[in-house]
Amino acid sequence: MKTMHLSKSETMLRAGGLLLLTMMTVIALMPLYWMITGSFKIMSDTMKMPPEWFPAAPTMENYRILFVSNPTLKWLLNSVIVAGSAALGAILTSALAGYAFGKKLFPGRTLLFWCMLVTMMLPNEVMLIPRFLLIAELGWMNTYSGLIVPFLAYPFGIFLVKQFMSSIPNELLEAAKIDGAGEIRIFSTIVLPIAKPAIGAVGIFAFVAVWNEYLWQLVVVDQKEMLTLPLGVSKLAYGLTTVHLGLAMAGGTAAFLPMLLFFLAFQRFFVKGITVGALKG
Repeated sequence: MKTMHLSKSETMLRAGGLLLLTMMTVIALMPLYWMITGSFKIMSDTMKMPPEWFPAAPTMENYRILFVSNPTLKWLLNSVIVAGSAALGAILTSALAGYAFGKKLFPGRTLLFWCMLVTMMLPNEVMLIPRFLLIAELGWMNTYSGLIVPFLAYPFGIFLVKQFMSSIPNELLEAAKIDGAGEIRIFSTIVLPIAKPAIGAVGIFAFVAVWNEYLWQLVVVDQKEMLTLPLGVSKLAYGLTTVHLGLAMAGGTAAFLPMLLFFLAFQRFFVKGITVGALKG
């Protein structure tokens, strides 16, 4: 086997690239490290100047306040139910609509698709009041329905799946029709298994988006038992005149872990899902 020898300039270039990537990784992870270590500091230590890079006197007091003195586990369950249900709904609607836009010909398909894309360009603040009035009219304030239903249709997910569907050969679907397979069977046994990468990516994006949808949760929910974890933590840590940074960091750490676990569960689909569909215009 031949051994590839790099020139001195190539070696230095690779070493410089590796050093740059390492520095960028450290910079990107620094806020996460600061949040986790800060969650083990008392209030006075979080405000020290110069700052403590590692807790001199680590404490679990912030987590005791968070999980023992408050219904944080209930808030965590609410967040999991809301984000998980919205993600499942987004996966279902994105798969169905993406398949229709990507593989079916029907009148107004292009117009409908562009109208759907326009909704992606609208800021959430523009839709906040009409959405709130509709939810209030339906009597869904302080309910799971009010938190979940507005996010069951996920325009970006539809766009992503549509792009992925366009890469599936039409000959494969035509062969299934010749063999006698109906639309439901083709979709469930052929299209969905092929589209797993795109569906996994949609699930991750939708879960994270709804988990972090602080403004809508703040508008819809005001009962303590219906608060989500980000909303509950913010009400605990942020007062009118003070901010409990240690408690906020403990809450941020607790809110970060479920998103990390969800990403790890779907990560093998993630990269392929957002790149394969992008290859098809």
